[in-house]
Amino acid sequence: MRGRLRLGGVVAGVVCGLAVVAPVASAQVGTGPWKSWSPGFSEQERGCGQINGLRFQLTCSTGSGDQRAERRYDTYTGGTHQFEGSFKVISMSGTRISVKQTFRDGSNAGPYFLLAVEKGGRMYAVEGGQTLAGGAAVGTSVRVDTVNQVGSTHKVYLNGSLKQTIDSPSGSYYDKFGSYRTSSGAGPITVQWSGVKFWTK
Repeated sequence: MRGRLRLGGVVAGVVCGLAVVAPVASAQVGTGPWKSWSPGFSEQERGCGQINGLRFQLTCSTGSGDQRAERRYDTYTGGTHQFEGSFKVISMSGTRISVKQTFRDGSNAGPYFLLAVEKGGRMYAVEGGQTLAGGAAVGTSVRVDTVNQVGSTHKVYLNGSLKQTIDSPSGSYYDKFGSYRTSSGAGPITVQWSGVKFWTK
């Protein structure tokens, strides 16, 4: 596991005459007001997983074992938290790879929501296998937003369209993204992420 890093945030100002006014944080989906959040993260490379900046690779076709290249962000408890980022599959000769996850932490630790892609571009929820959308073909960018209102609902948006709403039990959670072999999947795959942002309220 690599060292712990911090993501920086940039606060823009709007100049009107001689006054400088800081804008309210603007999230892509959901109702505000939102506050920008910059959680810390660690990186995980296991098996044939490799990370280079925001590029995440599984370089082997191994269909067993722990094959992952991921960022794991800080745990949060309570409140409403929004993740946003865009991923693009650069190459994929494998299939059924998870690219974004919401995990439960603490006494109920484990997978809660996993967004995965199949060769050909189908995006689905690993838990239950529900198809969420198509369109994740090689070379196509997909924007992902997850809004977790702890104790109420967890919502998944793809390219701004609501695709899934499930119950969100009380407790602690954290976000992960990258390339992670599901139990029925295998690489190789290269995924590029961009535009990663977080908000809370």
